[in-house]
Amino acid sequence: MPRLGDLAADTAHSGRVGVVVTLPGEDSATTYHLRLPDGGPTWSAPADGSTLLPVPAQITHTTLLPSGGAVYDPRTHQGSVPVVFHFTDGSTSEGALVLTSMELERLYAQIGRLLVSHEKATGDLE
Repeated sequence: MPRLGDLAADTAHSGRVGVVVTLPGEDSATTYHLRLPDGGPTWSAPADGSTLLPVPAQITHTTLLPSGGAVYDPRTHQGSVPVVFHFTDGSTSEGALVLTSMELERLYAQIGRLLVSHEKATGDLE
């Protein structure tokens, strides 16, 4: 059941996403009231919440897991790097970045360019 302030997709309104601004039973409301996240008029959804689906928090960024190590699997020709996903609601979740051998080569080249840029910016370039 949605709580006040939650984002919910309303299947009765083509999946339109709204913020729950009033709960059933609150302020004598008999239905959920939702409003677009950027404002606008409210609309109603049934009190049983049957048309409302939760909207998961979005990933804002991913960082390396502090205590993890990269692993290469020669059978699959893939590398795996443990990572932490950071979400808009402040929560985190651990996962893995799995890369094919071609993706590993691309990442190696990109990291090399980043390191050169860092060295130039910090004056560590010889």
